[in-house]
Amino acid sequence: MKHWLYSLVALALTLPARAQVTSTGNFVHDNYQKVEYKIPMRDGTKLHTAVYVPKDASATNKYPFMMQRTCYSVAPYGPDAYPTSIGPSGTLMRDKFIFVYQDVRGRWASEGTWTNMTPTVTDQQTAVVAKGKKKATNPVNTTAVDESSDTYDTIEWLLKNVPNNNGRAGQWGISYPGFYTAASLPNAHPALKAASPQAPISDFFFDDFHHNGAFIQAYLFTFPVFGIQHPKPTTEAWYNDEFIKTGTKDGFQFQYDLGPLKNADKYYKDNFYWQETVNHPNYDEFWQKRSLLPHLKNIRPAVMTVGGWFDAEDLYGPFNIYKTIEKNSPGAYNTLVVGPFGHGRWSRETGHTLHSNVYFGDSIATFYQRNIEAKFFNHFLKGAGDGKSGLPEAYLFNTGRNEWKTFDKWPAANAQTMQFYLASNGQLAQQSGSGFSEFVSDPMKPVPYTEDITTTQGFTPFNYMSEDQRFAGRRPDVLTFQTDVLTEDMTLGGEITAKLKVSTTGTDADWVVKLVDVYPPDEPNHAYMPNKNITLGNYQQMVRSEAMRGRFRNSFEKPEPFKAGEVTDVNFRLQDVLHTFKKGHRVMIQVQSTWFPLIDRNPQKYVDNIYKADAADFQKATHRVYGNSVIDVQVLK
Repeated sequence: MKHWLYSLVALALTLPARAQVTSTGNFVHDNYQKVEYKIPMRDGTKLHTAVYVPKDASATNKYPFMMQRTCYSVAPYGPDAYPTSIGPSGTLMRDKFIFVYQDVRGRWASEGTWTNMTPTVTDQQTAVVAKGKKKATNPVNTTAVDESSDTYDTIEWLLKNVPNNNGRAGQWGISYPGFYTAASLPNAHPALKAASPQAPISDFFFDDFHHNGAFIQAYLFTFPVFGIQHPKPTTEAWYNDEFIKTGTKDGFQFQYDLGPLKNADKYYKDNFYWQETVNHPNYDEFWQKRSLLPHLKNIRPAVMTVGGWFDAEDLYGPFNIYKTIEKNSPGAYNTLVVGPFGHGRWSRETGHTLHSNVYFGDSIATFYQRNIEAKFFNHFLKGAGDGKSGLPEAYLFNTGRNEWKTFDKWPAANAQTMQFYLASNGQLAQQSGSGFSEFVSDPMKPVPYTEDITTTQGFTPFNYMSEDQRFAGRRPDVLTFQTDVLTEDMTLGGEITAKLKVSTTGTDADWVVKLVDVYPPDEPNHAYMPNKNITLGNYQQMVRSEAMRGRFRNSFEKPEPFKAGEVTDVNFRLQDVLHTFKKGHRVMIQVQSTWFPLIDRNPQKYVDNIYKADAADFQKATHRVYGNSVIDVQVLK
């Protein structure tokens, strides 16, 4: 496999169809004039910025700015090199805006030093940012530079130097560019009227590279993209030769043969982000200061946060950014959109909308682009901008009924909490029970997270988020609990919390909980099945899942071992859900301890730093899940 393609996967999500063209007959080339700038920030760092201005812009026909800031390159470079598409969608491209693409500091053609999840500066430092002032007599305080200040300085420069703008700016981005969009919100420039963080990262200890502290080992191949500084501004990838050459397409086997994570040093000894990850196994100050969530307060721009129910990369970010703004900025225009998509797939139309083997309908991305996204940006950037956009508080897709639903609050005001207890007889019961279910967890024979070997060396995982779980549920080291066949539809809509009562013969353990929709035996295949070897009869569709590193059950900052044989509480949140389990289906919960190589293997013997564990530290353990363990869900009547 050509490993340099990994970076292009992420690039494709945020810059679809951005191939270089120079000839006429292309909408962008024919309707926009491209100009490139080196825009100075307050500390003197210059950021490469490509600006596409509608050719019909004039003093009497002004346009707003629409900006994306990215670490994945604003290619193609050069004033005469045009992409085939710009903007979030073809709809907005044809509506026309002044589109702005910027390489963030330390990346590609921009100056500066690259930082993963740039920490937001303190309130005292951002006082300078909020007022839009620069020190006239004293040297610039470089510690006051963050993504918010860079966005602020960029907008300020654009307003003064790009003619025929209407004084308003919007921002959007998917994945890492989604983080940059969200990071623009604290102390935002007054001209920033609308921002849409899409699949945004908010905290790397809970999203993307970790889930509740468990390392997402499937991301191991991505570290060259994020952990190597560019030597100078460049338009060529500088990390191509740093990708791991596995010699196989079987990512599971490669990751297994790698052994303990300490062995990754043979590839990443000089990779600064890998070393940061290894040396900060707990939620210490390094990770805490990179969390965006504490800074999302007093938000002034209108915000539309977008996610996908089956986003294997960034599902924590959208829900937590939306809920944090809702809590800390109650007066803000703040909306949430979640569709039946994998990572960023709402940005491109696929016709038949599928995830793994599940079919959700046709042209769903186009519906979102035309009826939600375009409506949002046009209202705030070209229209009245008074918040009367015609959009609901939440626009969410029910993945069981295959239909969009609107809400004036999320979670919904009428959501009722319901308990599913993990009974020792394998039932999902309505009453707490006694007894326990147990299994032997062997880190040398971990439960795979997917059967799709072709995806195990991609930039990030994808299909597993709705994949058939029969392969897992039939293993002895995966516990299954299910309801009787439903006699009426049941819609789970809102939050999910696992409250496990567990014990182990070891001193550490991970816990994975999966919410599964079990189809009836006679469920017919749909017409667009991508895998002809799969039958939907008895299909076990994963609806939601999450991992919890048990050592962090009481504190992500201060991990602690289990006491062998002692019943212990392990509580954690899964991400939200909107899914109708139809009449004739069953609700299933699966519980397991390994999920490889999605998450790294826990030695099950407590060590201070799992990244530095030795092979001898890995041991079998018997885990028990007690009958008074409960999964709290919210049900919509």
